[in-house]
Amino acid sequence: MTMSDSGTPANEPFQLHRDAFGCLVLVDAAGVAHTGVVPVRPFPISAPGEGLSLVSADGHELAWVDDAASLPAAQQALIDEELAVREFVPEIRAILEISGVATPSTWRVATDRGETTLVLEGEQEIRRLPGGILLIADREGLQFLIRDPGALDRASRRLLDRFL
Repeated sequence: MTMSDSGTPANEPFQLHRDAFGCLVLVDAAGVAHTGVVPVRPFPISAPGEGLSLVSADGHELAWVDDAASLPAAQQALIDEELAVREFVPEIRAILEISGVATPSTWRVATDRGETTLVLEGEQEIRRLPGGILLIADREGLQFLIRDPGALDRASRRLLDRFL
């Protein structure tokens, strides 16, 4: 059982809500309210469903959740809203065009958030993660994800192969 910084078991019941300013507030089992709570996944890309830490504004873990799906729906919704902002990583569904084989190159891609362009400075900006996942960093520092390169259409795979 994980212990929180206050010494109480981190997986004891807690309540979540938003305050008047839109900040996430956790009320622990002792009734203490912690404002500015941030949900943090230990492995947001490779294992997004494996655990979740609720961290105070000063960076101390207040609670550990083994399975967010086991939380009440209202708490899940609050956590999902926070994670959507914190973990903004568009997933590439197709590579539509690449400006050339030399870097830097401009990629036009279709993502789960719509069509966009990114500039790849070099092949080192494509990181291989466990499970075959690719994480691509563009010139502006935005991260793009290709969860399964083999699931891309043939034309997209052909364009991607130039850089792998």
